[in-house]
Amino acid sequence: MKRLKRSRKSRMIAGVCGGIAEYFDVDPTIVRIVYVLVSILSVAFPGILVYIIMWIIIPES
Repeated sequence: MKRLKRSRKSRMIAGVCGGIAEYFDVDPTIVRIVYVLVSILSVAFPGILVYIIMWIIIPES
């Protein structure tokens, strides 16, 4: 069974996007680009706050 964890090998800041990419088996760069685009284009999606919450909640691998 797969578990969502922060990545140690493909991290930029805290490994959240890298962990999501490993969980869904996609390139971490794509996850980062999608995350930034959603954060910028959506007023209702506070990207930095959500990233910090995920940083706290998701355990490190």
